[in-house]
This record gives sequence, C-alpha cells and structure tokens, in this order.
Amino acid sequence: MNQWPLQQRRDAGWLLAGLLALVAWESSGADLALAQLYGDSTGFAWRDAWLTSTVLHHGGRWLAWVVMAVLVWDAIRADPADPAGPPRRERLYWLATTVASLVAAPTFKRFTSTSCPWDLVPFGGTVAYVPHWWLRVVDGGPGHCFPSGHAVAAFAFFSVYFLWRTYRPGLARGALAAVWVLGAVFGWAQMARGAHFASHTLWSAWCCWAICSAAAWGWGRRLELRPVGRVERAKGIEPSS
Repeated sequence: MNQWPLQQRRDAGWLLAGLLALVAWESSGADLALAQLYGDSTGFAWRDAWLTSTVLHHGGRWLAWVVMAVLVWDAIRADPADPAGPPRRERLYWLATTVASLVAAPTFKRFTSTSCPWDLVPFGGTVAYVPHWWLRVVDGGPGHCFPSGHAVAAFAFFSVYFLWRTYRPGLARGALAAVWVLGAVFGWAQMARGAHFASHTLWSAWCCWAICSAAAWGWGRRLELRPVGRVERAKGIEPSS
C-alpha cells in the first residue's frame, strides 16, 4: 500500500491544528500584550540593537542565502545511482518549493494594509492599532507589515524536512527542529525590534507549511501516476493498485 496518503493526512492534520491554534491566538489578544514587554510610548529599545538588527535580522538573511546555496549544490551533485537518497529531480522539486515559500510572504505583504508595531500609537507612532484580521478596517499607516517576511528566511526550509522524511527520517526531524528554532528566534528578534507582532511570524510558519503540504501532495500524485521505479524499490514501496 502506498504510504503517501498517510503522510498527506498527517500533513493536513498539522495544518488544521495550526490553523485552530492561530485562531485561538488571534482571539486572545496576546499580540499587543507581548509587544508591550519590549516597547512603550518611547519606542522599542531593541529596534537597532546589534543582536536583533545586525545579527538576527541582517545575519539571518545571509544565513538563508547560504542554506539556499547549499541546497542548490546538493541538488546539482546528487548521485543518480544512489538509492539511499532523493533523486536529483526530487531535490530540484523541493528547491523550487523553497523558493515559492520565500517569495509568497513578501509578495502577500505588498497587498496588506497592516502597519508595523513601531508605527502604532502605543509605541510612539502615529497609527491606531487595528488587528490584521479586521479585514474591512485599515489603520491608515504605511501598511505592508503582515505576515513576517523575515521569519520565512527560516520557515521556507520546512522543505528540507519534506524532502528527506522518506529517506532519512532522523535527518528530516533534525532539520525540522532546526527550522522551528531559527524561525522562533527570527520571530522574537522582529517582535523585540517592533517590526512584527508574534502572530505575523506564526502565520508565516503556517503558510510555509501549507505550501510544503501542497507540494508533497503534488509529488505524491506524480508517484502514483508513474510505474514503480528506483526510489520506490529502495524504500520497499509498491505501486497503488
């Protein structure tokens, strides 16, 4: 029996659980309360700090580029005769999925009217606080601050987990844990700087998982529609009947 349907159900389950958790978070009003731990009417003390601005913001971007370069190199050098790892085509597929995740959030931000915390009145700005889920209400500020583009520099690499989970589950889980840790750290830095609310980061994580889940479904459909081959034989997977 093909294992993809089970994986897809698990992916969808996590996606639904994440959505419910996000709804609960949005309903709690915790965004503003958390931001007030780092900012007040004078602004955000961590906005231009070396750790949050130079290391975790600018450095995080460079780290994402380095990881992308490694993934490109890994896809190019993949040994077609190695049955223990993903074939080159599959690596390229998930590399493209990574790029899609990296592009999605910044593109979506361009069409949103939510302003950054540092623009808001409670933090020394001039814009009223309006939750981003009040879709018909605009805050009148510069906008383009939802979701978090910087957190995607980590969460886009959920794709590494999806790529390796069939071949080397331990490696895949380690990559997944690393992505979550980096995403949380990047999200904290942006929240401490006043660049984003916590929910902006959480929604970025959810969107990247959704993109990867959809990509996994697409790859699974491709496997179901072609004859059993090298990869399936290596993993003991029989074609669907």
